[in-house]
Amino acid sequence: MSGSPTAVVFAYHDVGVRCLSVLLAQGVDVALVVTHRDDPNERIWFESVERLARDNDIEAVTPTEPNAPEFLARLADIAPDFIFSFYYRYMLSPAVLATAMRGAYNMHGSLLPKYRGRVPVNWAVLRGEKSTGATLHEMVAKPDAGRIVDQMEVPILPDDRAIDVLRKVTVAAELVLYRALPRLVDGTAEPRSQDLSQGGYFRGRKTDDGRIDWTKGAREIHDLVRAVAPPYPGAFTMLGGARVRLLRTRIMGESAAPPVPQLAVEGEHLLARCADGGLLRIIEWDVDSAPLEAAAFARRFGAAAIPLGDLA
Repeated sequence: MSGSPTAVVFAYHDVGVRCLSVLLAQGVDVALVVTHRDDPNERIWFESVERLARDNDIEAVTPTEPNAPEFLARLADIAPDFIFSFYYRYMLSPAVLATAMRGAYNMHGSLLPKYRGRVPVNWAVLRGEKSTGATLHEMVAKPDAGRIVDQMEVPILPDDRAIDVLRKVTVAAELVLYRALPRLVDGTAEPRSQDLSQGGYFRGRKTDDGRIDWTKGAREIHDLVRAVAPPYPGAFTMLGGARVRLLRTRIMGESAAPPVPQLAVEGEHLLARCADGGLLRIIEWDVDSAPLEAAAFARRFGAAAIPLGDLA
């Protein structure tokens, strides 16, 4: 790669760390890193972009409003060749994007145009997708709608949790940027337009979105468990005032008994009979965030099967 292009990098999370590492490895002159302050109310289980920047003697800033006029003026003074956004959580205004002399690019955790918007990995798992990926695309005023530079697909296995898929997407993001960056720098990249009719926008998710609707079938409940399993808040149901989280499940086929939703102890596990007759073995669970073995679960909630029909 000839020359030393300059960049301002907006980044957070593991994807931010790996993609910033690619820029540094390929000789990009990163003039400034813009990241987030860690939220004390959020469980921080991922790597630190700020630490990586400081370890490489790059200034890292955490503005609460990156589109404010005073910060825009700073970006205009830098006038970087490129702006990159890697899992940065704020929308960047067209004025911010325009300070990049040669373009602004975002790494998104899906195969665009599918799953535009928030938490795309979690949504893909929740909706039972068999694959997803990472996409490098131009940034425009509309989120996740710019032309695609490159993308890579990764598989979603039937029992993969969202964290398993995110790890694959993180690797895919690193590889996509690694192979696309030289073409961006030498001007040979050929971005292609998205057909936005082939996908939609998805919102962020809240803790209460993990509440299990027992009128759903076994596959839908299994996909919810996988989509929100730790380090995310987890799928849960309420029993006797206690929050029971289902942390890992496996589909076991169908029951010959009438499809009346219920939960029962089966050996070392719990077994959920779902509304469609499907059976879920609950391999990991906790009660009010504390692990509880099957025998202790039976002592607390009773040995008989627990009806779930009124817990939708």
